[in-house]
Amino acid sequence: MGSYETMAFHLETERLVLRPWVESDADWFRALLDERDRGTFTVERARAGIVKLLAETETTGFALLPIRRREEGDVIGYCGLIVGRTSVDEPEIAYELFRHAHGRGYATEAARAVLDAAAATGRKRLWSTVGSWNGPSLRVLEKLGFERDHVSREEGAGKVVWLTRSLP
Repeated sequence: MGSYETMAFHLETERLVLRPWVESDADWFRALLDERDRGTFTVERARAGIVKLLAETETTGFALLPIRRREEGDVIGYCGLIVGRTSVDEPEIAYELFRHAHGRGYATEAARAVLDAAAATGRKRLWSTVGSWNGPSLRVLEKLGFERDHVSREEGAGKVVWLTRSLP
């Protein structure tokens, strides 16, 4: 593994603030996961997920960060870097927003800030893996300069598109 700087854990854009997790995030995190998985999550499970994310940050030096809208003050999802299906050297960019926040450019704006933060760590390349059915997410990645690398098939996920982007 290469030697990398630690990612900045507080990122700001014109409309958004990305910041570290706090325990009170479990409520909205559970609601977001419920929106995706139709009500199967408990606050305890969300809290355990946050603990796991914080532990991974300690190990990797990068993070998935909650996204708060600056003006409204509400949390609309998360964006950041994860090991995911890849590696600490070439992590995945990941994001998920509440449905009510879709279609407003928030994912693109947050992901741009994360791309800059990833480049500042000294990494040379990022990945993203997205279900082939997820057109909006694929469009966000195209706007950010990601290019399709290959497609895999996974049990439970179906066709997964692997995209990559070099960092400056």
